[in-house]
Amino acid sequence: MQRFEGPLQDLWSMEKYNPIHRLTWDWWWWLVMLEPEKVKGGKQLMVLWSSKDTRNIDVNFQPWESEGRANVGKQGSVLSGMVASWWWDGEKMWEPIRLQSCRMAVIDGTNELWQNCESDSAGAVIPLLKDDLSMGLDSKLEKFWLNLKSSEQSGGPSFKIEMTPWHQAVSTLRTAGSKYGSGLGYEINRLHGAKAKALVDGIESEGTAYLQRVRVQAPAVPWYWGMLHFSDGSYLDWFLPHVSLSMTRKSDRPWPMRHIGHISMSQGGIWHDRKRQRSETFNRCSVSLIPSNNTEGDEGHSPQAPLPIFEVALENGRTSIKLRAKAKARAHFRFDQPTRAGMISHLTYNEYPLELEKIIIEDEKGRRTLSQWEWVMGNGEHSWGLLH
Repeated sequence: MQRFEGPLQDLWSMEKYNPIHRLTWDWWWWLVMLEPEKVKGGKQLMVLWSSKDTRNIDVNFQPWESEGRANVGKQGSVLSGMVASWWWDGEKMWEPIRLQSCRMAVIDGTNELWQNCESDSAGAVIPLLKDDLSMGLDSKLEKFWLNLKSSEQSGGPSFKIEMTPWHQAVSTLRTAGSKYGSGLGYEINRLHGAKAKALVDGIESEGTAYLQRVRVQAPAVPWYWGMLHFSDGSYLDWFLPHVSLSMTRKSDRPWPMRHIGHISMSQGGIWHDRKRQRSETFNRCSVSLIPSNNTEGDEGHSPQAPLPIFEVALENGRTSIKLRAKAKARAHFRFDQPTRAGMISHLTYNEYPLELEKIIIEDEKGRRTLSQWEWVMGNGEHSWGLLH
């Protein structure tokens, strides 16, 4: 596979929906996982370019200097937002290495900045800053790039990364979404996998990467989400948005006991099975969290707080998957947004680099376990609160 495929122009489009004040939220999110042969679960870099249709919101108690709605034009869009990033080096969580409000340009390949390119599938997100914190897809659709420089305050490294196609099942952009009443809804574009080559402070490294672009026009409710990349090119994810007592939680400290129960709003998962040469979806999914012996590091927000183990089960009538994955560290972003009647709505969004401890995959052709793969890398998410 030489080029990325799918509706790549959707990554750069800002015109599909009329924004809704305080609810519309756009973000682009890269997760890059490196050196699985050296570090179980891999080293991990997350970068988020985000914009929200609101004039007042704090992220980790830092004011997000938003100017409201995007300026959308034929040559691209300019929007107010924030670049946020963390880095897990296999031993220490650097959180955040960048957390900066800025204006960002979102352009596609028809913009005059591109030379000899007329395709709207190429594109880029370019923060208007002195440092190069951009990401994008080249005019030949053969590689994505990601450039990031850590803030001086964080002391973290700098990154130059190129992502190239892996195989068709994971390197074809896929779009899903749903519309509700009154303009509410969401759309998500996902590139499930790509190969990655990185320079981390000039040192070469290799691994894999995952990309998603999301527009949400609805209150952000709690969710569980996770994904795994396997050494043979297989891919697995799960998603379970839910209602629980955690919606009332205002603290960003990990592992509150009120997360024991939840009522799922939907259940889903995807399994790109490289060995069977097929892709499967799941509409039955369960996720539970139990405390592990791992704790948040001394550099974290809540040192010595217990980190979770994710226990996930997926089933579709032909294939069942059960797994157990342990969080190795935690990164989090705390969002606080003023809403009606002077109230403050809150969301804590947690990301956990995972080490897969156990997996059992059973289908009509047999049973597979963790020993089938040389390495597995992945990440799990858990959020609480209700941002509206």
